[in-house]
Amino acid sequence: MKKIKLKELESCLQRVDTFESPKLLLEQYPTSPHIAACMLYTIHNTFDDIENKTVADLGCGCGMLSIGSAMLGAGFCVGFDIDADALEIFNSNIEDFELTNINMVLCDVCSISNGMSETFDTVIMNPPFGTKHNKGMDMIFLKTALQMAKTAVYSLHKTSTRQHIQKKADEWEVKMEVLAELRYDLPASYKFHKKKSVSIKPNITEKMLCLVLGR
Repeated sequence: MKKIKLKELESCLQRVDTFESPKLLLEQYPTSPHIAACMLYTIHNTFDDIENKTVADLGCGCGMLSIGSAMLGAGFCVGFDIDADALEIFNSNIEDFELTNINMVLCDVCSISNGMSETFDTVIMNPPFGTKHNKGMDMIFLKTALQMAKTAVYSLHKTSTRQHIQKKADEWEVKMEVLAELRYDLPASYKFHKKKSVSIKPNITEKMLCLVLGR
């Protein structure tokens, strides 16, 4: 198994460029290097679902999770996103890190499952949380991911949605496991953010869930 320390992975991910002008409608909140490193390190070391695996990153944005997966030895990783501007930054990141085991696809994640059933070993993602104008988008991403994955889906969600996701997992006849609860500190990105930094507060613990779902 490819050996890399958690702090080393997080340090490398600090170099990933993120959104220059995030788009509110797409809920473009970057995955922090800390959360990405913790998530990927667990997937790699505990479940062995990255190294030499085909990995899909849905709603990949600027490629934080894809790049981390590539560093951990993914056989091949494909990022999917609807925003050409984000993928331009993603491509620049790939060039800066000199990675050859990553590709990207410009598309609407909600419409890619047809013809891609069980195409990837593993699906990773930090999907839109389904707020503002995108109610239910998180569940659409989850269902699409489950159709695309052979083995498992690893995804980040607000803690407050745990029961709803469990209900959906039962409905879809898949197993759901909570891997971790993580504090998600969100830098001010939009005009309605009045403070330099705010926290997404799904409950009083100010945490979000890292989930694994599989058949």
